[in-house]
Amino acid sequence: MRSKKVFITGNEAIGEGAVRAGCFFYAGYPITPQNELTAFMAKRMAEEKRIFIQAESEISAINMVFGASASGVRAMTSSSSPGISLKQEGISYLAGCELPAVIVNVQRGGPGLGNIGPSQSDYFQATKGGGHGDYHLIVLAPGSVQECFDFMFLAFNLADKYRNPVMVLLDAFLGQMAEAIEIPKSKIQISNYKKDWALTGAKGRAPNVIRSLFLGEGVLEKHNLKLQKKYKKIRDNEQLFEIENRNNSEIVFVAYGISYRIAKEASLLLQEKGLKVALFRPITLWPFPYQALKSLAKDKRAVFVFELSYGQMVEDVRLALGESLPVYFYGRAGGEVFTEKELLNFVEKENA
Repeated sequence: MRSKKVFITGNEAIGEGAVRAGCFFYAGYPITPQNELTAFMAKRMAEEKRIFIQAESEISAINMVFGASASGVRAMTSSSSPGISLKQEGISYLAGCELPAVIVNVQRGGPGLGNIGPSQSDYFQATKGGGHGDYHLIVLAPGSVQECFDFMFLAFNLADKYRNPVMVLLDAFLGQMAEAIEIPKSKIQISNYKKDWALTGAKGRAPNVIRSLFLGEGVLEKHNLKLQKKYKKIRDNEQLFEIENRNNSEIVFVAYGISYRIAKEASLLLQEKGLKVALFRPITLWPFPYQALKSLAKDKRAVFVFELSYGQMVEDVRLALGESLPVYFYGRAGGEVFTEKELLNFVEKENA
């Protein structure tokens, strides 16, 4: 397939990917550092004669997405950390009603209003359920502007396939950095999943009912068991990860998103000093690829985890590995970003 190269930011790449993936409805509310995405969608959705709404609040936006998704169209919202917090009740409703939707979080420093610098401190919120009840989002973590574009097709497809919300989790650094990416010139084929559950009018058929309120004795538990069966299927079939330098390495670096790119540069510096490093990047943060990481690390001396937080994904790494080998963590938060030299110094100190 022929393609053209475009110099574009991560936020804009997400918007272009969403439009080309068939997003028909977008509702959002401005917040830095994802404002460029909302502005981009305002322009592109109008060009495609689709629906763009700047809602009066984040709460309104997520509930508009709920309504649009219930009608069977591909629907999306985006925000940044505190804005995503406001959407949590609506996200739980989407999960409880088994409605597909794509939610983009361009993370910023926190807690509270924090600042507009890059962060990865919303990992727990995204992967452990930020709203109420026993539910899961599928969580995708792009590591480049190209993946910001590509992952929107994956996000909408997974959402429709499993009737489940999908979150695309990145940070201010990746959202606002610009890179040259390849965009196919011809229309990209998208998956069309049958949506016979959608609320499209009941002429000639029995009405569809979409709800998450179950008051009868045992009915809610039955619904929860159905959801858990679906989540198991997702865990079994949708784990994505990337491994580099698997063989002849002594230690493992684990990181995602922008942290992975910095960790990779640090690994090259260590390689020049004679220390070989395997690299593990989870692409699905949920479901987390526990077994793949365990298999990679089984013959290594230690694992190093790097995040722009004070220790969130590292807990999943420790769950994967148990007490089998040392796990060292290095993180920064509050909108600050570590450098490859910092990581190099940390590894040399712990590996001495």
